[in-house]
Order: sequence, then C-alpha cells, then structure tokens
Amino acid sequence: MENMIKDIDIIREEEEKSCDFKVTADENTGKIKKLYIESYGCQMNFSDSEIVASIMKDNGFDTTSDYSNADVIFLNTCSIRDKAEQTVRKRLSQFNQAKSENPELTIGVLGCMAERLKEKLLEEEKLVDLVVGPDAYRDLPNLVGQAEAGSKGVNTFLSREETYADISPVRLNSNGVSAFISIMRGCDNMCSFCVVPFTRGRERSRDPHSIVKEARELFAKGYKEVTLLGQNVDSYKWSPEENNKARLNKKKAGVSEVIYFANLLEWVATIDPRLRVRFSTSHPKDITDEVLTTMKRYDNICKYIHLPVQSGNSRILSLMNRTYDREWYLERVQKIREILGEDCGISSDMIAGFCSETESEHQDTLSMMDLVEYDFSYMFYYSERPGTLAAKKLADDIPLEIKKRRLQEIIEKQNQISLSRNQKDIGKVQEILIEGQSKRSAEQLKGRNSANKVVIVPRGRLKIGEYTNVRITDCSSATLFGEVIDR
Repeated sequence: MENMIKDIDIIREEEEKSCDFKVTADENTGKIKKLYIESYGCQMNFSDSEIVASIMKDNGFDTTSDYSNADVIFLNTCSIRDKAEQTVRKRLSQFNQAKSENPELTIGVLGCMAERLKEKLLEEEKLVDLVVGPDAYRDLPNLVGQAEAGSKGVNTFLSREETYADISPVRLNSNGVSAFISIMRGCDNMCSFCVVPFTRGRERSRDPHSIVKEARELFAKGYKEVTLLGQNVDSYKWSPEENNKARLNKKKAGVSEVIYFANLLEWVATIDPRLRVRFSTSHPKDITDEVLTTMKRYDNICKYIHLPVQSGNSRILSLMNRTYDREWYLERVQKIREILGEDCGISSDMIAGFCSETESEHQDTLSMMDLVEYDFSYMFYYSERPGTLAAKKLADDIPLEIKKRRLQEIIEKQNQISLSRNQKDIGKVQEILIEGQSKRSAEQLKGRNSANKVVIVPRGRLKIGEYTNVRITDCSSATLFGEVIDR
C-alpha cells in the first residue's frame, strides 16, 4: 500500500507540472490601476503575459502580486490537458468570490482556453467579463473598457500576421539574468492529440531584425541568457515578401533570401559571446544538420535540445500524426550525439496510453528511453482534448488505471536514466550561470550548465548573474551539486 501511495504521488506530481503557473510581480510606477496576471502552462504563455503587461502598462496599469489589490485579473490559460483547464476553473470560482465583495473587479480569461471555450465561459457559466485569444492582446485596453461599462468583451480572432514584434515585454518575475524571446507564433503541425493549432492559429515567424534588437537590448540591460521560443522553432522561416512565414522559393526571381532558424540562431549568438542562447521547442522532423552545426560553432549556444518523442512506436506516432517514425527519430538523436557529443542534453515529452496503444507498443516507448538516454522528460498520460483530430477520429479506449500504470513505469525509468546521466557528470568541470538562491538554503545558489541541468553550489562570494566554473561532486536524479574551482 505504501508503494502504491508513493506511485500515485509521483503521477500527481507529473500532472501538476502541466498546470504550473506564475503570478505577476509588483510594479509601482504611480499608475492608478492595478493588474494581476496568473499564467498557466508553457513558456509561450509566460512570454505572452509579459506582452500583455506591456500593453496594459501603456494604458494606465501597474502590476500587483496580490489579486485582492487588483482592478483587473487576467488568467492566461492553457488547454493542452484537462487538468490545466480544471485548475483554471477553480481559480475563476475563487476570483468570483472576490468579485462578490468588489463588483468593480474585472475578470478576464486569455490564451488557449479563451479561444476554445469563449461562449461557455461568458454565457453558460458566467465566470468572466472578457475572453481574449492569443492574437488579440492589442485590443485588451478597449475590451477592459467595455467590461467596465457593463458589456462583455470578446476578441478571439486568430491572425495570420500578428507577432507582437514591436512590443517590448515587461519582464515579469525576472531574475534579471534570463529572459524569453518569442520568435514565432502558432503551429502548422496537426498532431492529432494537440489543440494548439486550433487555439493559437497558423504558424508565422517574427521579423529576425526585431528579435536580434530585443536580444541586444536585453544584454545591454545586464541579462546573460535568452531563450528563443516557439511552438516549433526549427520551422522558423522569414522573408519580407510574406511579412512573416515565407512559403516562397528563395531562388525565384525578385524574392529576397529566406532566413531560416539556423541563420537566426547564429545572428543572436554573435551579439556577444557572453550572452548564452537557448531555444525551445524543436520538432524531430525539422531539426536540421545546419542547426546542429551552428550550435557546435558557437560556445555560447547551449548544448541542449528539447526533442519531444511522444511515443517510441511507429504505429502510434502515425496515429498521432507526428510525421516521423521511430527510425527517423533515432537517426536524429544519433546525429545530435555525433555533432554535439554525448554530453549534449536531450529532453523529451511522452504520452502514456494514447488511443489503442498496446502493451508491446508501450514497451517500445520504454526501449526508446533506454536508447536515447534522456536527461529529463515531461511525462503524462493521454488526456483527450475536444476538437482535436484524435477526439474526432480515434477512440480514447485505454482504461485510466492502465494509463496511470504505464505512466508510472515511464516515470520510474526516466528517474533511473536521469540519475545515470547525472552520475556521468561527477568529476567534470562545467561552466554554470548563477540564476538565484537555492530553494533549500540561503547558503547555496543555483545555476544551470550548458545542458540545462540545475547545479547547486555554496554561495561563497558568488553573485547572481555571474558565470563560474564548478567541479561536479555529487548528484540526484534531478540535480547536480558542485564546488567552485575558479575563486
């Protein structure tokens, strides 16, 4: 019984990772109104909240970390799993209790959940005053005004052009060291389990000059690391002729040269060798040798790739519409190891219990994990999302207890592999960027190495934002521990 409870706790912990959220930090610049934002889900949502805060700041709002002080509450939502949506619904109920005490309070749902459930949230459940999709944030001040005047504010239009390239994000909860830069929006991959193409629209890439400008400005302000964000960064493609995503043959007469992700990555890396560059997320079908060789060419491009596999079985991958098979994926991993070396960090996403998955197909996922040796993974059991291709065409026919058992096996294997990978780092000297204080002790600081692993070191005379060399002395499955050697 004790082991069963422990196993359930592990599964619950993985579920909760899918609906992590961040709250706005306090900013007091003398503005009259206060904005409170909770951001759920992926890094793109957190980046979007920084854009929202910038727009609202220009329209008379400071931010607050206490929703009881807010005039406007926004929940920037995620629809990737049912757990995330249920968490948001619970928060909306709590906020509506606050609204019963303060009728002037305006509550809005932003992002993917707003796009998917606008009528239900507004009319049926009457939980919110406005719903705004991810491409309509420029309209927020107008919609808030409508809500304050007693009308419901709605804009869930999905754009083929919006990239917010001209907006300087307000860095929320920033450590002053690392920052996100959104390089593209939307997704053209129609993975059968995924709601993102329906909630975030078609893929379009941001002007590369605006990206480089933002990265350069961040470095000038003291930031030491930027992460280039997109649903699928490897498909970044831009030319002036189509404003954003280029679908033209660059050899065609009169067409400017197309900028691909490898080009953009190099442009950002050459801003300054002291600026670390990361990116997320990659799709296995698009991770090119050009990207890998660019990563190798520049020491400040971190040697880490998030490469979601989802399943280790080719039939399941076909049902998921992932457009690659097991062999293709393994070839890409082999190429990563060949070009970037065995120390390159690789992480993944995995789904247990997808439609019609057999026991032997589940074993293929476990064997894939053994072959690749992921440093860490985000692991979930399949959660059917309304409106997706899988919901329309495939039966969600794996019993919940089997899904949870398979997920447990995936988690246990990943923990074993993570520990093994971390043990290989013991004795090595690695450069880390100090990001902040360790959660467990004020006498320790935390940083990350190039492979995106967290390293804990004694505080000593170290300062946040410094690079330092450490020798790895110990590890757990999730963390490395080191001693500073260059002081």
